[in-house]
Amino acid sequence: MATERHPDPSETVRQKVLSILRAFVAELGMEQAAHAVSLDASLDRDLGLGSLERVELILRIEKAFSVRIPEHLVAEARSPRDLAGAVLRSEAPGRPLSLERIQTIGAATPPPASAASLPEVLLSRAEREADRPHIYLPQEDGTEQKITYGQLVDAAGAVAQGLLEQGLRRHETVALMLPTGSDFFFTFFGVLFAGGIPVPLYPPVRMDQIEEYARRQIAILQKAGARFLIASGRVEGLGHLLQPMVPGLTDVTTFEALRRAASERPKVDLRAEDPALIQFTSGSTGLPKGVLLAHENILANIRAIGQAAQIGPGDVGVSWLPLYHDMGLIGSWLGALYFGIPITILSPLTFLTRPERWLWAIHYHRGTHSAAPNFAYELCVRKIDERAIEGLDLSSWRVAFNGAEPVSPETLERFTKRFAPYGFRKETFFPVYGLAESSVALTFPPVGRPPRIDLITRETFERERKAVAATPTEPSPLRFVSCGAPLPGHAVRIVDASGHEVGERTEGALQFRGPSTMREYYRDPEATEKTFQDGWCDSGDFAYLAEGELFVTGRRKDMIIKAGRNLYPQEVEETVGEIPGIRRGRVAAFGITDPEIGTEKLVVVAETRVEKEEARRRLIGEVMEKVAAVTDIRPDIVSLVPPDTIPKTSSGKLRRAALRSAYLKGEMGPPRRPAAFQIARIWFSGLGARLKQAFSSFGRLVYTVYVGSIALLTIPPVWAAMLLLPEGKMPARLSHAWSRRFFSWIGCPVTVEGSAHLSQAGPSVLVANHSGYLDAVVLMAALPPGFRFVAKRELMQAPIIRTVIKKADHLTVDRLDFTESVTTTRRIEEALRQGHSILIFPEGTFSRFRGIRPFRLGAFKVAAETGRPICPVAIRGAREVLWPGRWIPRRGPIRVTIGKPIHPEGKDWRQIVRLRDLAKAEIVRHAGEPSIDLVAAGIAKE
Repeated sequence: MATERHPDPSETVRQKVLSILRAFVAELGMEQAAHAVSLDASLDRDLGLGSLERVELILRIEKAFSVRIPEHLVAEARSPRDLAGAVLRSEAPGRPLSLERIQTIGAATPPPASAASLPEVLLSRAEREADRPHIYLPQEDGTEQKITYGQLVDAAGAVAQGLLEQGLRRHETVALMLPTGSDFFFTFFGVLFAGGIPVPLYPPVRMDQIEEYARRQIAILQKAGARFLIASGRVEGLGHLLQPMVPGLTDVTTFEALRRAASERPKVDLRAEDPALIQFTSGSTGLPKGVLLAHENILANIRAIGQAAQIGPGDVGVSWLPLYHDMGLIGSWLGALYFGIPITILSPLTFLTRPERWLWAIHYHRGTHSAAPNFAYELCVRKIDERAIEGLDLSSWRVAFNGAEPVSPETLERFTKRFAPYGFRKETFFPVYGLAESSVALTFPPVGRPPRIDLITRETFERERKAVAATPTEPSPLRFVSCGAPLPGHAVRIVDASGHEVGERTEGALQFRGPSTMREYYRDPEATEKTFQDGWCDSGDFAYLAEGELFVTGRRKDMIIKAGRNLYPQEVEETVGEIPGIRRGRVAAFGITDPEIGTEKLVVVAETRVEKEEARRRLIGEVMEKVAAVTDIRPDIVSLVPPDTIPKTSSGKLRRAALRSAYLKGEMGPPRRPAAFQIARIWFSGLGARLKQAFSSFGRLVYTVYVGSIALLTIPPVWAAMLLLPEGKMPARLSHAWSRRFFSWIGCPVTVEGSAHLSQAGPSVLVANHSGYLDAVVLMAALPPGFRFVAKRELMQAPIIRTVIKKADHLTVDRLDFTESVTTTRRIEEALRQGHSILIFPEGTFSRFRGIRPFRLGAFKVAAETGRPICPVAIRGAREVLWPGRWIPRRGPIRVTIGKPIHPEGKDWRQIVRLRDLAKAEIVRHAGEPSIDLVAAGIAKE
């Protein structure tokens, strides 16, 4: 009786995940992405799913399987197969956080009002209450890691000892590329204890944008003059990749490698005027600038915040904000440290994947103060399921800071309406204004007052820059949210283009001054001089004052002047973002000069997943109509672009200037290079810097002579040995050993990835790209000696190569056209039966043109007919070492990537083509060269 077969649970999960994904992309109108859905499709590159779409997809998968996927698996997932694996490793959802409440620890002691530096604040706390909990770090399993003041001092002291042993000198800069976690807190104060200046950097998030990330971090590290880069273990390798391009960066290390046993708490000698922090601005209008803050600046700002926000010893903080950003670092963490109030700090990833956990943290810990940018409140409204917040109580929340980006009146209304049933009050909202140049905060409204929204006449404001109150019959008034009055001891003013102060309700440039104001832009005297005017610091924003309160209207560099009217992009972007089919928060408006019409053109760039031409035309028409209805100005140009085209800063702000520049250059477009390709480009950039410094034309000549000498000295004895050896295994092993040593001798290391795939596949047909003279030698070095080449018969005319082919029992064919040769096919089949893998270059030849040529079908026909798997092999770097047509080698790394076996599913023509296409796609992905069409490229066939 036949045994009943039960379906594989893993396969069932995978197919269900694919089904959910197909329905999701179809709902988004992603026609091309729907065709690309497969288990190994890239969620970012192939399917174009951004962070918000991933959140929605994860929620649907969790609901379908009744599981809670751990956050680290969400972050690491790169394909539907990864998501299915995450489901299989997940458990039923439990409590989102521990039920322990911070308020049971009692009120804090008064803040150290006389402290002159941040380390003095911490040491004072640790001396008075070393065991008092300072930070709670929620973990995925519902527990929390607790950090006391004493633990923070001890760990920071250990880091400081390590830095001093490594030679860190006073006031040298140390970059921190660390995620939210205990390592960041320990390292930040460790740098301060050692007398250094911490420079927080945001760690990489999206590997498909790693090249752009690297460029920005290199610029920051260079401008900061960083001596050390302290990274987490996961990104330490990237730090080493960047090191050659940052002069003065002597070491890339980790918290674990730095900490030393410290016999006593550190002795810190810092003055109020000493530098405490370099905070790089988000760079929304250009390259980031380093804001240098002294200890007295930060402490003055924190003290003013405490007074204006009425922070007391019984308060509790909750934050998920990034620690490289001023609102998360100073406004949340260091503020809580100064006032001695406990703070629960979630990672930004936790919030983005589980926004409800932010609210639950406030619920469980009875949080009173918490801050977020406007988009976070909008995300909570749109993405949190009702079932995820059953029993939620937000009644303890007293001050909900809303800042770091323009505050939307609509968001305030939507959030209040959505969460009023859970105890949230409209007077809890606290719209604020601040900037890094003022440490973090500059103006606050009164505590306990509902947000003040100013309705003004559009026409008068846009033409005369006067904020005249709108009448009730105004069809489309402008709405601006008050950010309150200056903090105690601080001042603001509004000036015109000549620098003269303007009157009430007149828009102009916003300037400020006060004890929180930065010292300078670090190592940038020109930018510093431009920013300060008679002791006032320019904010770069437009605003007006009304009844002593500040209303920020927009960035000065973003203003669009059209037909005599001053337009601000935020309103246009919010209007367009409400249109179905447009990605909310992924719209940018800017102006471009048009000399012919004597004014600016209004350009709207909007991301969408709509792909059908007719639907796109309708969408453009709707954008035109909506913008015209709200602003009375029709956009001149509406450009619909794919997801991830519009660049953003690390804090999520639109980089309109960068987009405008890309638009004018015709270079708009999302990064679609595989992460491996981008990393290799970064690596080669560093290699280029080293080679440029080390070699001149004479140096290259010397290297060429050296390589030639190695070849002349080693090839003849190896050839002689082969002539004496019998055919079979020994010649193959000899050629393998010589090849590996040859590349080592000439400084071109061959690294191999995916070797395990060969043992998984068993005897198989290996197919590799062919980029130059070295490929066969590279593969002899990289692959185990048991494989057989299928080489062109012409090679038998070369004495040395003929010996290698005959002695190692490699196969030869007529130009690889063996689809018509029964004898050749039988020889290949016989070798496979004997347990040997066969390696074929399906391109047949190579040329000086970079790119992977069309694959011939012979190898794939053999695989389909024999039932043997195809193993794609990608060679990268061999072309750069010895470019076809040139005989001057260059030193460089060579990487061989062995892909997963691709098994045939039949013997028909479709299967042969399928094997070819899958193998080529895998090779293109790892080889660092594009797939080329010989006809389109104008390259003659050999």
